[in-house]
Amino acid sequence: MNWGAFEGLLNGVNKYSTAFSRIWLSLVFIFRLLVYVVAAEHVWGDDHKDFDCNTRQPGCTNVCFDHFFPVSHIRLWALQLILVMCPSLLVIMHVAYREAKEQRLREACGDNYRRIYPYPGKKRGGLWWTYLFSLIFKAAVDIIFLYIFYRFYRNYTLPRLVKCELPPCPNVVDCFISRPTEKNIFTLFMVVTTCVCIVLSLIEAAYLIGKR
Repeated sequence: MNWGAFEGLLNGVNKYSTAFSRIWLSLVFIFRLLVYVVAAEHVWGDDHKDFDCNTRQPGCTNVCFDHFFPVSHIRLWALQLILVMCPSLLVIMHVAYREAKEQRLREACGDNYRRIYPYPGKKRGGLWWTYLFSLIFKAAVDIIFLYIFYRFYRNYTLPRLVKCELPPCPNVVDCFISRPTEKNIFTLFMVVTTCVCIVLSLIEAAYLIGKR
């Protein structure tokens, strides 16, 4: 990852954000992105290798693993983080469009032209709607992914032992998940931080509407 480019992107997002969004961005960067990069990938890195079933029937372990882990936590979190960060980039692009339009007018009409956007980063007109849409979209993405996690992994927890009787397993076999307690702690931590981010986005949306 190019951390210099990422730092520049964060500075651009902070420049056009309210205090609520700055807190939200700090939570996403410190408690979700860094935890994902530094720790979570290592915790889930041995998912399939250490998923043990008490059978030697070829294919049984693979089928049971696919049944209990339809989508990896890591891949779901990666997709979630990408989607929640995209709306912030949309706001930056909207501001950049305003600044480019001002630059074209300056070049065409000289320094005495009538400015369309005296403050391109001010949340007025279309930028206000873009910013509001970004907040609603971020909250909606987090809510949808919380629901997906709940559907795939009931109560967001993994059991120590699962029983599988899917073909080609010869009978009901016991399967053991690697480090379930550690994985449950990380999962609950990510769920809690996601809920806090949802609340912050909704509070900021209400603040934006009330201020207008």
